This record gives sequence, C-alpha cells and structure tokens, in this order.
Amino acid sequence: MPDLFWQDFIEDRLTQPLQIIFRDEHYVAVYKPAGLMVHRGPRSSSSEPFLLQALRDQLGSYVYPIHRLDRPTAGLVIFGLHREAASELGRLFETRQVTKHYQALVRGFVTGSFTVDLPLDDQVDNWLSNGTNHGTSQPATENKPRILEAITDFRTLERLEIDWPTSEFPTSRFTLLEIQPHTGRWHQIRRHLNHIAHPVIGDHRHGDHRWNQRFFERTGIYRMLLTSMRLDFRHPFTMEPMSLWVPRGRDFEAALTHLRNAGESVKAYEDYCF
Repeated sequence: MPDLFWQDFIEDRLTQPLQIIFRDEHYVAVYKPAGLMVHRGPRSSSSEPFLLQALRDQLGSYVYPIHRLDRPTAGLVIFGLHREAASELGRLFETRQVTKHYQALVRGFVTGSFTVDLPLDDQVDNWLSNGTNHGTSQPATENKPRILEAITDFRTLERLEIDWPTSEFPTSRFTLLEIQPHTGRWHQIRRHLNHIAHPVIGDHRHGDHRWNQRFFERTGIYRMLLTSMRLDFRHPFTMEPMSLWVPRGRDFEAALTHLRNAGESVKAYEDYCF
C-alpha cells in the first residue's frame, strides 16, 4: 500500500475528535489511531496530521510529549499538560515504573506464556532519552548501532484456525496475544515476534507480506493488529495507582469477529487481562 493510503486513512479517522481517556490538571491520555504519528519527524510529510498537534488544536492548549507509539500501532498515549508533569512521568517510563500492556494478532499458533530476551540494535535515536543509555548495552560508534537489552513477555489469549488454504497448508492459523514489554526499544514487540516466526498481522515492515496481502484481500483490513491497551503507574503528583486502558480498536475487533465467524476459536484463558 502506498503512503497516500495512510494519509487518507488518518484524515478519515480525524473527522471526529480524538478520544480522551483521562484528563486532570497534569495529564491527558488519548487513543491514538493506527497510522497517525505521535509527532512530526524525518519520516513524516509536511502536510500529514500528527497526534501532538491534533490534540493541541482540540484542547486549545500546549501539551508535552512523554512517550510514543510507532505510526502503525494504535492505542493509549499520555501527554503532560505542563513541563514538570511530562518530566516526572517521563522519569517513570525511563526507570521502568510504568507497566505497558499490548494485544496483537499474530500468524500461526502460539501456546501458553513465554518470554523473548533478545537484545536489539538501536536503529533510531530514542527521542526521549536525551542520550541516556538504559539497560545493558554496548556503546554506539559512528558506523555501528548500540546493542540494547530487550525483554518482552507474551501470553496466549486465543487461537483461531480458519479454512483459508495457505502455501502447503489447508488452513490458516492465528493467535491473539497479550504482551508486556519490559524495555522500550525501537519496534521491539514487532521485531521479537518476527524473530520467533509469529509476526504481527498487518506489519508491513517486519511481518510476512504474503500473509498481510492475503488477510487484506479476505477482510479488507490493512492496519497492523497491534494495540497499546493499558498503562499502569503511580501518579507522580497524587501518588494514586493509575490503570488507564483503551479497547483494541474497531478494525482489530472487526478482524477478530471475521475470524471467529469464519473458523473455530480456542480460548487459552477464560478471563482476558483487560
């Protein structure tokens, strides 16, 4: 799909106001649609919208970025409403005092719970780290990226087998995963899943292009099926425990409904995390 698809996709999503999940005098949390960049960067065009400016326009006030999600990832993003708020919560992210929960639909059957502990090269600068090197790493050189500690926990929620012939197999298999990254490396979840041969459906950079195309042809769903669904932390100013969450998103839900109606679903756990 060309980049123009994302521009049209996002313009359609932004015909409605951003969904505000939480707001107090210090923070505002919103649902970021898939395809929308959190802030303008070297890979964005001068004309495309981005979350930071859209939220500023909607609130009529300045907001301060704290963390980010990849362009194709949907889900929960928190901004500070003043500089100190952003700094304090940013410190909690940097010191791993914010617990992050995602869900993804991946290719193939996955069973039970497991952890991927695979260091990753730091292909892009961490725009919030100000040069800080978190975790176990090797120093960067001019031509060699840093190798950073990267750990992700996975838990199987549901497995689905559909009567869609693929390659030499008579059916297609998918797994819905709950995911908790303990580090925040570039494309960490996506790269870890690709490493174990269970890429995210709709991941057009690290995934399986043939499966993505086949899924789009069958369902009409193009977005990457990865959503940041919950953030748990202690409020830096009130000290209250916070647990903010959002749904998977309408395209993600439509994909699951399509698969459940077309095939046989096996739930690994009766109670979902969210």
